[in-house]
Amino acid sequence: MQISVIIPVHNEAANIAQLVTYLLQNSRQCVAEIVVVDAGSTDETLAFSRKAGATTVLSPQKGRAAQMNYGASLAKGDILYFVHADTFPPESYVTDIVNAVNNEYDLGRYRTKFNSRKWYLKVNAWFTRFDWFICYGGDQTLFITRILFEKLGGFIATMKIMEEYEFTKRARLNRRYKIFSKCALVSARKYDTNSWWRVQMANRKIVKMYKKGASQEDMVSAYKRLLDYR
Repeated sequence: MQISVIIPVHNEAANIAQLVTYLLQNSRQCVAEIVVVDAGSTDETLAFSRKAGATTVLSPQKGRAAQMNYGASLAKGDILYFVHADTFPPESYVTDIVNAVNNEYDLGRYRTKFNSRKWYLKVNAWFTRFDWFICYGGDQTLFITRILFEKLGGFIATMKIMEEYEFTKRARLNRRYKIFSKCALVSARKYDTNSWWRVQMANRKIVKMYKKGASQEDMVSAYKRLLDYR
């Protein structure tokens, strides 16, 4: 059983080499490839990714959903594992995922641990143990069998925001969904750039807009207006 790791990126030169190296060091000969899918970075993201050992491709369409779909279309593995460029899964990620699939889980994620000592981020992270919609984002990483991913038709490529929430909600219907007791280490850079309160209010606003059927353009515009983030 082989895993294909897919990492959507845009201007992640500061993080990508370390992540690719880490994933390969803990691959346990079960990782078919690491596919870094770029959206047109203007820094050295692709060069650093390639040097670290990843397969690098330029997505024909910008947007994380489209990038992840493109990476999946090129992947060779039986299991697809989607990882953000600023997130590090546990060293045991290969064993965890393979065991979960062998135990008939179709998809799943880790809990969160932020790379910060701030108490309020520890509180945020604690809640990711629950099977709640708000925890369906990509920061916790996501594994899914290729069979299920292809059956679902992948992510909705036109989505620019909330794409991972929508996909996970759809994917786990009548499927076994694993939440590991271990944690992925997630960057706190969004909270460092903005206050905790601003991030919480922005997330609440976007989720509320999404559930009311707001357009992708309106949600993206609102998110950019509410937060100073990349």
